[in-house]
Amino acid sequence: MSKTLLIIKREFVAKVRNKSFIVMTFLSPLLFVAIGVFVGYLSTMKAELKTIAIHDETGRFVNEFKTDQEYKYVDLSQVDLKTLKDSIVSESYEGLLIIPKLDDNAKLQKGIQYVSNDSPSVSFTEDLEDIIAKKITAENFQKAGLDTLKINNAKADVSIYLEKASGEQALKGLNEIKIIIGGAFGYLIMMFIILYGNMVMRSVIEEKTSRIIEVIISSVKPFQLMMGKIIGTSLAGILQFLIWAVLGLSAMFILSGMLGVHMGASGAAGAQAVEAAQHSGSDIQMYIKELWNLPIATILISFIIYFIGGYFLYSSFYASIGAAVDNETDSQQFLLPIIMPLILGVYIGFFTVMNDPHGTIATVFSMIPLTSPIVMMMRIPFGVPTWQIIVSMLILFGTFLGVVWFAAKIYRVGILMYGKKPSWKELAKWLRY
Repeated sequence: MSKTLLIIKREFVAKVRNKSFIVMTFLSPLLFVAIGVFVGYLSTMKAELKTIAIHDETGRFVNEFKTDQEYKYVDLSQVDLKTLKDSIVSESYEGLLIIPKLDDNAKLQKGIQYVSNDSPSVSFTEDLEDIIAKKITAENFQKAGLDTLKINNAKADVSIYLEKASGEQALKGLNEIKIIIGGAFGYLIMMFIILYGNMVMRSVIEEKTSRIIEVIISSVKPFQLMMGKIIGTSLAGILQFLIWAVLGLSAMFILSGMLGVHMGASGAAGAQAVEAAQHSGSDIQMYIKELWNLPIATILISFIIYFIGGYFLYSSFYASIGAAVDNETDSQQFLLPIIMPLILGVYIGFFTVMNDPHGTIATVFSMIPLTSPIVMMMRIPFGVPTWQIIVSMLILFGTFLGVVWFAAKIYRVGILMYGKKPSWKELAKWLRY
């Protein structure tokens, strides 16, 4: 046991003292923030103004199209249609909207054309159709003798007030926030399982190709070496996560304090501005309150446990692959079946958990050990019974014990195999030894 602890210590110290580990531990949160700010900045940038030519033979629709920040509409109804089409080919205009002169609206709504070199976006096409449809609908109302003003006034604008069973106000979009939080933790688990798993695999390959492994296993058993590498690397990952958790919670406290100060300082503004700021600030405070009501302790503890369990499980595969091959190129054929369950967990989480977090599919895949670290982390913000979390963790760690037994057999044989590319059939033979 003392030899295993020495290997764990060696792997942990080697990872923690690595310059890239230190830099990325403190730089990664800043990079994520910088990327978010950059994406937000890009979203505020104005798109290139596109000019759309309109050839309206009826003269009824051209004034319905209003120029905005993205599209400029030009009335060219008097220009020859062939000339306009040639200008589209020469890219003088982004597109040409052709509205033929037809007396029957039923025929007109099927006879409108849009000519362009490239296919327009679905949203742009739907906007054009919506503008024309509203105009034709209004004309149909008038022909039928209906009062359009009364029709518009009769339209209802329903806003449902959401309330919890406890009597507190519920917030719209809270489920989306929960899936983003759970998805972020699940994605982190997937990303770092792959990252640290590859580190274990590369470490094994490096020691194997340099023949250092032959000296090492003369002092320790292959199983002890494999477990030492897995546990030592996982401890380095946990340390990194704890540092990020402290930084994240500190940022939340600072943000909450800044919002409180901002709300207090808003009293110097005008009455209308103060009321708007208070309304906006109260909404923000309600969302922050809801975030604090989430099972934060359960999320953080489960995150650490699922990371450890998921990492142990998958690192057993990575270590056995590293022992079986001589270089990273040969490992590619074995990595896809390992990565696929992780990707499957992400897709299942986003497509099923948000709509039905307690449904059969979400519950089943949160119990399957290959996907449970991701799917269960996405479910926890919605409130999961404690017994389900415990059962899922027990299955995960129980599966790890079974998998590590098989992985150790591959590791024990493959660690001293050189000069031969293993196949799935070869690995099956090693398992029978």
